[in-house]
Amino acid sequence: MMRGIEIQEEVSRCLLCENAPCTAAAGKGDVARALRAVRFGNMKLAKCWIAECGSDDLLRAENACIHYDRPIRIKEVAEQLPDVEERSLPSLEIDFCGIHCENPFFLASSSVCTNYEMVARAFEAGWAGVYFKTVCFEDINEVSPRFDAVYRTGLKGDFSAFRNMEQLSENPVKEDFDIMRRLKRDYPNKVVIASIMGQTEEEWIELAKMAEAAGVDALELNFSCPQMRIAGMGSDVGQDPELVTFYTAYVKHTVSIPVIPKMTPNITLMSNPAMGAYFAGANAISAINTIKSVTMSPHGEVSGKKTVSGLSGRAVKPIALRFILEMAKNPIMKNIQYSGIGGIETWHDALEFIQLGCRNVQVCTAVMQYGYRIIDDLIPGLQHYMAARGVRKLLELVGEELPNFVKPNDLDRGTMVYPVVESEKCIGCGRCYVSCNDGGHQAIEMDEHRIPKIKGNKCVGCHLCSLVCPTGAISHSKRVGKKGHTTPQ
Repeated sequence: MMRGIEIQEEVSRCLLCENAPCTAAAGKGDVARALRAVRFGNMKLAKCWIAECGSDDLLRAENACIHYDRPIRIKEVAEQLPDVEERSLPSLEIDFCGIHCENPFFLASSSVCTNYEMVARAFEAGWAGVYFKTVCFEDINEVSPRFDAVYRTGLKGDFSAFRNMEQLSENPVKEDFDIMRRLKRDYPNKVVIASIMGQTEEEWIELAKMAEAAGVDALELNFSCPQMRIAGMGSDVGQDPELVTFYTAYVKHTVSIPVIPKMTPNITLMSNPAMGAYFAGANAISAINTIKSVTMSPHGEVSGKKTVSGLSGRAVKPIALRFILEMAKNPIMKNIQYSGIGGIETWHDALEFIQLGCRNVQVCTAVMQYGYRIIDDLIPGLQHYMAARGVRKLLELVGEELPNFVKPNDLDRGTMVYPVVESEKCIGCGRCYVSCNDGGHQAIEMDEHRIPKIKGNKCVGCHLCSLVCPTGAISHSKRVGKKGHTTPQ
């Protein structure tokens, strides 16, 4: 019998094919959709997509798999999926800057939303809104190639980080605002936010006026693009609290719709420019844009030359969360809302941003890699999580984790948690032993059956062992007081 970890490992090999041959061969249900549900964090829901499939259907699907190595073990995976629990699902509706949103999932200002047809398809798929690709007056002339990736475990097609050298919209300014006007006309219940970038006060004001005249719901001010070739634009602005304050104030005095400055992570303290935006009257803050980075792959070369450009993808999520936390915990910035960006791929990623105070999340890299279809798992995944907890309104989750974050000196240092080895899950690989011996406190030894034993007199409860264990065989014991340590009352 396959365990949950084995199912996820097997399904992670799925190539997520378009018009998947496995589904066509099965003739019933949607096998590819079930596999995708597992891949994007919805294993408990996956079985509903193959409820009609019998063993023969699943076997045909497996035989039709076009994986370059070996077929996904579809039949075995399907037979071990848990039954779906019937639940009454809550709505994901939430207000952001006074704008009603059907759910918190938005397209980020990027190449995933550059024309009418793209955004319309995303809206039809279920995305609540779009931060349209940044409009500016500059002549945008992109390089080729303009993308590079860092691959997870070296596998092509599955990257953990993504680097881009792309700048802003290449469309004429009037064309972009016409697209946004048509989107609001044709999809009045969807949220259209214009992202703009100027170089001078006059440009910021003119773009803001044009956006409002186009009927958009709000304005995002791009103070953060890391690859602008012109000084005084993009992250040059976001690193300067004074410029952030002035440009935000100019736009706020020009328009009546909400204004949302977008912060750069290429700075030590994001709170400094964010406070400038706050005092200038910003309605919300977007964070983060991409992180300045370098990759050495020839895929990132342009005519044999390389440059510094922006990194995104799942690897940047912890950094993005840190910046959101820093701003949300700032006692000065009261009554301002947040839009979270950075490495969001699954509903659980989105939940983490929401729990730190975000009312919506923006997705780019995951859409570039997997398509708009990931919304099919973002929405039900978050709904089922809320239903399982008895949460009826998404707003109840916004910021709920903030009280649990404290300064390092406020952490409990008088107790510890010992690791516990579950022998029935252990396969005897010795990874924990190697890591503890060479990178820890030499607190593990292997018995004659290749089962690790914890040496309590040496273990400090760091839990490196549990993090490197490939089977999840090392768990936590109860928290106990450290020997010889008196915890302050």
